[in-house]
Amino acid sequence: MCLWVSERSHYLDELIRFEGRGRVHHACHACGDSDAPYRCEDCFSVNLFCCSCIITLHHNVPLHRVKRWQDGYFHSTTLKQLGLRIQLGDHTEQLCRNPKPARDNDFVIIDVHGIHEVALDFCDCANASSHYRQLLRRRLFPATSTDPRTAATFAVLEHFHLLSFESKVFAYEFYHSLARRSDNTGIVPIKDRYSIFLRIMRQWRNLKSLKRSGRGHDPAGVDATQEGQLAVLCPACPQFGKNVLDDLTDVSPNQRWLHSLFLAIDANFRLKRRFVSNDIKDPGLSHGWGYFVEEKKYKAYLHDHGDEAQESACVSHSAVNMADTKASKGLAATGVGSVVCARHDMRLANGVGDLQKGEKYINMDYIVFSALSTFSTAPIVNFSYDIACQWHKKLWQRVSSILPLQLQPNHVQTTFNFFVPKFHIAAHIPACQTNFSFNWTPGVGRTDGEAPERGWADINHVAASTKEMGPGSRQDILDDHFGDWNWKKVATLGMSLKTVLIKEAIKAEKEHRHALAELEESVQQSDLGAALLTTWTSEVVAWELDRSKPNPFESRITAVTQAAVHLKLVMQDTQDLENGSSVSLHSHVTPSILISTGLDLEHAQRRLRADNGNLSQHATNEQHANTLARRNSLQRQIEAWTEIQVLYMPCVSQLRATESSCPQPKPNSARPKDFQLLFPSDIYDFATCDPKLLQMEWSLRSAQANDALDECRSHIRLRHQLLRFKSRHLRGQSANTRAHRTIQAVERRLVLSHDKYSHARSALVCLSRHLDRVGWDRKLQVLKKSDLRPIGDLGGLTQGTAIMSWIWLTHGISSESHDSEGLQDSLRVEWCKTRARHTRWLEEIQLLRVEMHRVLAFFAWEANCWDKRATLRIVDRSEDTEGLTAYAKRQAAIRRALSAHFSEMWSNVGVLVSAGLDDGAEDWEDNGPSIDEPPREDLDEVD
Repeated sequence: MCLWVSERSHYLDELIRFEGRGRVHHACHACGDSDAPYRCEDCFSVNLFCCSCIITLHHNVPLHRVKRWQDGYFHSTTLKQLGLRIQLGDHTEQLCRNPKPARDNDFVIIDVHGIHEVALDFCDCANASSHYRQLLRRRLFPATSTDPRTAATFAVLEHFHLLSFESKVFAYEFYHSLARRSDNTGIVPIKDRYSIFLRIMRQWRNLKSLKRSGRGHDPAGVDATQEGQLAVLCPACPQFGKNVLDDLTDVSPNQRWLHSLFLAIDANFRLKRRFVSNDIKDPGLSHGWGYFVEEKKYKAYLHDHGDEAQESACVSHSAVNMADTKASKGLAATGVGSVVCARHDMRLANGVGDLQKGEKYINMDYIVFSALSTFSTAPIVNFSYDIACQWHKKLWQRVSSILPLQLQPNHVQTTFNFFVPKFHIAAHIPACQTNFSFNWTPGVGRTDGEAPERGWADINHVAASTKEMGPGSRQDILDDHFGDWNWKKVATLGMSLKTVLIKEAIKAEKEHRHALAELEESVQQSDLGAALLTTWTSEVVAWELDRSKPNPFESRITAVTQAAVHLKLVMQDTQDLENGSSVSLHSHVTPSILISTGLDLEHAQRRLRADNGNLSQHATNEQHANTLARRNSLQRQIEAWTEIQVLYMPCVSQLRATESSCPQPKPNSARPKDFQLLFPSDIYDFATCDPKLLQMEWSLRSAQANDALDECRSHIRLRHQLLRFKSRHLRGQSANTRAHRTIQAVERRLVLSHDKYSHARSALVCLSRHLDRVGWDRKLQVLKKSDLRPIGDLGGLTQGTAIMSWIWLTHGISSESHDSEGLQDSLRVEWCKTRARHTRWLEEIQLLRVEMHRVLAFFAWEANCWDKRATLRIVDRSEDTEGLTAYAKRQAAIRRALSAHFSEMWSNVGVLVSAGLDDGAEDWEDNGPSIDEPPREDLDEVD
């Protein structure tokens, strides 16, 4: 850039030079005529020409922009004004004997260079083709098939088509940029053909989809197109009858998982549609031929069946269920539901449908099983859904009772598994995190289930424009974008599969294999011995085969809660009374009840302080009254408690009377929220206290800290899910304000739980010095604010350097008598997870190699299909036959070229897998295309 700056003035001089004629001699460059005022702005040549020569030069390029030198500068003019006429028809170097000018000699052509008014003549000879065919044969797309007066060049349609995919540019901005290229001053009015351009572009998209799918080669014609037939299929997925045999009976049972189908389900509430137009005024051009379900059948199904309310039993779904209450006023669709290939991020045929209000099961069931209907022979189907733990309940009851018969799968012959995507699962309850985890389930490799999120990031850019479209236009546009997304994925499969295999899977499998070996060696050398590994292996295998068996990934050491400790102490008091050994100094309040009640009062003070701090400056009288009533109630409870406290801890009276010797300031504060309760842990350094009270407080404080950690984890999961829901689905000030208030309420609860834990731990630090307790702080560490993050949050660090927050590694506090059992339990859980990680990477390698074989087999099948299409349709004219044959051959050649390219790219895969990982593989670089930077090929080369 610095070098260019030094030459910038010369660049500017050259730009200004083009404002003049650029040379001393101004004669016509073709004939030498001295009167040569014309120059073309779009030709490579910048020479001047006379009027007759510039017309002659532009008979085959009639849409170039021409300028005329006059009054000392160039003026814009047109070839139409100079007398150029565009003659259509099949005349070869001959003038048409019967030309027919366009009506009123007014014809507009939209091109990449701008919007042009031209003089155009149709051929009106006896054997001439229809006017719209004459235009099409000159690569001009007519606005109508009857008496057209506007057309768009194939070049501008292809240009906008690709531009809309890559930059998601709106048609309005694109069309008006063409208008500004024609005249950027507004002095010369440009004829408005924007609505016509929209209609032409929609027809163009539809024709390109039909062409690429081979519908032009079918003797039955376009109307015989079947549902889902225009979709671009995933070559790496098991397409039964194409790249996988329909009958898998010869495949051994332990290898059937390699032919599993992985489907990811999700909803997108940004792809809304307002109540604009209707199906009659704006019908779709694809009647379920692409990615959307067939609209009439779908609406009839929704009309005939209601939906029952579904309550979530998982804490994480309070945010997801908010979708059912989303504002739908003025909206024909609040979003779309979708099913995609979970491993390769590709949309499935008939796997998209509109949602009328929220993510209801009745909608999602129909969409899911519409997409699944083409995979009826799949042996195993793995569903990934962020609410799979709730959706799968009563699924088969709903399917058998209300789903159309043709969509009902054979759930007896096919095995269905349900998972929660890896990023979402952190917000679920612990039971869901093991029962629906990709990480701990065999036969899934390293599938993460988050494929829909990647696709939404791409398609969300068109949400603003499709929101205002009619039903047919919107579905056609989205179908086309989904098709382009799939094609880009197909074109980059070679590099993406190799990258995952070489850069990730082989290396990770080796690392986890060594980690597992080291862990097993340490277990074998310990007192536990190798027999324990055999037991653990049996437990894991049994659970993998039958989920009703005990889950080996869950800790079996029950955490001690504050309520459980309280119950245990009360039972001990009961036993002491029966034995006559009770030392209770009060008829109703025993020492354990005193400490337990004191902890409850301490938490009530904490909540009152927080609520006082959250009162606004303009709080209502009712809010002030409620706060005052709580304060008075707490004051009375504290007074009653302190009267009994003196019986068991007489020294507190003297400490409160003498503030200088009190361990905490203001022990007699008049405000109940600041009154110091003075537990045994607070005063033991300053006065004597019954050691039994210390023991009781230790037990209750330990359990209180454990309860507080559980609360923190629950609040973090809920906050995480609310934030994700707000970011993904909520738009508008009112919706975001309501969500922000909810998130703030959860945040306040998290702060309270954090404060509760910190106070409990501080008390444990004091008590441990007097009770000689050691080792407890390994499980109950100092809780920093930076530790209050979800499992997937790396705290600003990278995956390789981050350490998971310790709160997710603590599963309660085991009693001291079970330390060895607790250690064994922790080792078992860690060994199961380490084994599962290694097994998943080993499966990933196997899956990737099978997918590579499927890709090559699919390309061979597609090439063979195009070979057959070359002669499938019989037409009268030889030129039409040649076009059909040529296109089929080109498409077959593209598939064979992709197959050859991928085969060469994967040629050393077998060696690398066998070797584990060689030196060359570690230095291998990915210099190929990716989905973020897809191949910038001309669209016609792959259409």
